[in-house]
Amino acid sequence: MGRAFEYRKARKMARWSAMAKAFTRIGKEITIAVKESGPDPDTNSRLRAAIQNAKAANMPKDNVERAIKNASDKDTSDYKEALFEGYGPHGIAFLIETATDNNNRTVANVRSYFNKCNGSLGTSGSVAFMFDHQCQFEIKGENLDVEELELELIDYGAEEVFQEEESIMIFSSFENFGSLQKALEEKEGVEIVSSGFERIPNVTKTLDTPEQIADIEKLIEKIEEDDDVQEVYHNWQASEES
Repeated sequence: MGRAFEYRKARKMARWSAMAKAFTRIGKEITIAVKESGPDPDTNSRLRAAIQNAKAANMPKDNVERAIKNASDKDTSDYKEALFEGYGPHGIAFLIETATDNNNRTVANVRSYFNKCNGSLGTSGSVAFMFDHQCQFEIKGENLDVEELELELIDYGAEEVFQEEESIMIFSSFENFGSLQKALEEKEGVEIVSSGFERIPNVTKTLDTPEQIADIEKLIEKIEEDDDVQEVYHNWQASEES
């Protein structure tokens, strides 16, 4: 199944555990998508993906429609995406995706989290090379043969296709998102449950003591609590004992 599956499994639902936070995150995704390419999901692939993710997170339909309507208003805040890189304590690498209407605030906050936890905010490119930027889809459908589907989707850039519980997971490089999304939407009998992006570390690092683990968990918690933060990635691999 590959390291993408193992990494995703280890962190699955960690970011989405708080429903209110999940809805805020999806709301920002919808706003960014609408500001970029308009409010019609039929012509806006990013908005279609955001709506799929809203459904997967059980976000009420009224909330989704309200988010699209609000995003169409010229007075609505225009969120900008920014990627932050740095090292936490014990040499753990971090990538932090944000969507913010005040970059100065976000930079100051992220830097303070690193400083308070004996880490350091890095410069652009200092950590990103250690992660592969991938897209992923979760799909369902009747009478789908995983091996046949994989052979079909290879032409559209699919790199990993495998069964996970009642769904089929598909992973590929970031740049293949559009072609895979189109292929899956056009395939009869396939329902895209959710889609999005992952940053998979090339090399992971374990920690030796409970104290070190607590240090990292403290930093992760501080970053994830920030309203401007959309996603947190790191190369810490928890051992089976921890």
